Amino acid sequence: MNVFEYKNDFKLENGKTLPGIEIGYHTHGELNAAKDNVVWICHALTANSDPTDWWKGLIGTGYLINPEKYFIVASNILGSCYGSTGPLSINPLTGEPYYSSFPSVTIRDMVEANILLRKHLGIEKIHLMMGGSMGGYQALEWCVMENNVIEKLFLIATSPSESAWGVAVHTAQRLAIEADGTWQDRNEKAGGKGLKAARAIGMLTYRNYSTFQEKQTDPDPEKIDNFKASSYLNYQGDKLVNRFNAFSYWLLTKAMDSHHLGRGRGGDLIKVLQSIQQPTLIIGISSDILCPLDEQRFTADHMPNAKLVEIDSAYGHDGFIIETVQITHYLKDFI
Repeated sequence: MNVFEYKNDFKLENGKTLPGIEIGYHTHGELNAAKDNVVWICHALTANSDPTDWWKGLIGTGYLINPEKYFIVASNILGSCYGSTGPLSINPLTGEPYYSSFPSVTIRDMVEANILLRKHLGIEKIHLMMGGSMGGYQALEWCVMENNVIEKLFLIATSPSESAWGVAVHTAQRLAIEADGTWQDRNEKAGGKGLKAARAIGMLTYRNYSTFQEKQTDPDPEKIDNFKASSYLNYQGDKLVNRFNAFSYWLLTKAMDSHHLGRGRGGDLIKVLQSIQQPTLIIGISSDILCPLDEQRFTADHMPNAKLVEIDSAYGHDGFIIETVQITHYLKDFI
């Protein structure tokens, strides 16, 4: 991972200022002489800046988005704990980690940081911008902020504004974190049990009823405890606690809640979508209950050069990182 250091004050959308920021990022491949082979990938909530790690089957050598052809760039979002400035970073004004004192950030702040990185890397045009879920929020926001930089757009399992359902899910997750008695402790393990519970809530929306019935139903009708579904959620929760951080999780769910392309632009979501002229492929997933197909249909209906593809998958929202064969089929034709 590389780290870009921006040493000037970074003003956030809420009016507060960070005294400089760092952005962790990965690149794969080489920028060609014409500088027209850039693919920029925006990641979702708990992913990192290396898409070959979390979007296997789509990004990397031998796959559609191949570093032998493209200059692939991805950065870690502001507020995360994978290389960019966030709650675990040292506040240069105090010499101690921010922890819960880290200021709130928005999707727009994340894109502003990415624009600084783009300029630092000498990238003038982004041939293809890609994002799923929260990554799609960033990709859409970026298209509005730098309409003349991005040439093509790929969105999957995402929307132009956070839904009331999404806000409710995130609020439940934050309540779980806040209920952990260690939440306000000043150490990186604070809120761990709450984060585990928050992940369990999230898993219910990343998958769906059918998936749990098929994969987690116990075959033994005599069992009265230690069910497969419980073990699965405990496992997923522990796995996230071991690799992520409650402060960042709390902060980033707040950032998702703030997502609305119309904010500060007259509030008219349809008008803003109509201003996005890039050829756009939008994929929605049949069983997604977190960002359901209605959200992708709405987006496609109001973007003048968008094509919507609806794919069948049993994996719900997580289908955007699992169904790489189907995604490759449609994305290959698009690009």
